Amino acid sequence: MRIPFLGRAFDERFLDRRRRSTSLGGIIGCIVAVVLFEYRFFVNHRWSWDLLAVALTIVGVKMTMMAWYLITD
Repeated sequence: MRIPFLGRAFDERFLDRRRRSTSLGGIIGCIVAVVLFEYRFFVNHRWSWDLLAVALTIVGVKMTMMAWYLITD
């Protein structure tokens, strides 16, 4: 199936790959933030509030959207 207003270069496979790559990027970004937070906490014995905020925001949005899709689907 081709999407009419996006032309021949963009079809549902392109949109699906973009969705999956964005999801994977978000997950890996969250893992990096958590690992860096834990490293700074255990090695330097210092809380890194900015990394904690990033990790909790990613997890919070992911869980909220999973609940929303479960309720509305």
